[in-house]
Amino acid sequence: MALRILVADDASFVRDMVKKHLRDKLPGAEIYEAPDGSRALAALRGQTMDLILSDWEMPNVSGEELLRQLRKDERYQATPFIMISSQGDRAHVVKAVQAGVSDYITKPFTPDELIRKVFKQLKKVGKLPAGPGRGGAQPQGHAFGSVDVLTGGASPETAPAAAPEKAKKLRAQLRFDSNKPPVACVIRDLNLQMLSAAIAKDNGLPGLFDQVVIDVGTEDGSETLQLNAYTHSLQAAEAKPDSRLVKIQLRFVDNDSAKAEQLSHMLGR
Repeated sequence: MALRILVADDASFVRDMVKKHLRDKLPGAEIYEAPDGSRALAALRGQTMDLILSDWEMPNVSGEELLRQLRKDERYQATPFIMISSQGDRAHVVKAVQAGVSDYITKPFTPDELIRKVFKQLKKVGKLPAGPGRGGAQPQGHAFGSVDVLTGGASPETAPAAAPEKAKKLRAQLRFDSNKPPVACVIRDLNLQMLSAAIAKDNGLPGLFDQVVIDVGTEDGSETLQLNAYTHSLQAAEAKPDSRLVKIQLRFVDNDSAKAEQLSHMLGR
């Protein structure tokens, strides 16, 4: 029987992103979705799910209410339930654990963080399928925060990684100062939460936490998008003091669902 996974979130772009990464890494899995807690309950009554990923703040029935109802159901007492929330403070997480959550992931999150937690829960219940999708889910050092990058979590001798196939279709320019021309960059990774790129040191560098404006567009110029971000990390691309290339990671700060949906569309082209 195929693996069945339910994704519940009132933000359509979050559901689309989660579904995309699950399908990439778990080919053959049946992915169901729900825009709120009440529809999630209806889906769970109609089908028995093997894994549930749910937003905590949803209309009608919240993620906490959904979880508490499921834990009363014999079918779902041991089913992995991963909480997706923008609230990552300790009190909030403790409350979720007391309600019976299996794991949690805080928005914004990277694809690697998502898949790592999904695989961990599926492995615990003996439902992690063997297949080619598993091979690509090992977490990459730069995806888990600036500490690994700044302390050399990734090998410093390694040249900037090739851009993912989707990102190759996009170009980006960075603006550190409105009075200066934009800086060209080579996209290394681009998702709904952040941009990782390589830039020339000669163009000048922002400081950590400095604001940066990113202009993202398709190669044919048919679609463009402006995003606001902050400098999350900087790292020399080569292990020598005269390295001309710098790896930069920028995390988006826009709280704009329209921008997020447009970026999701551009990434899915």
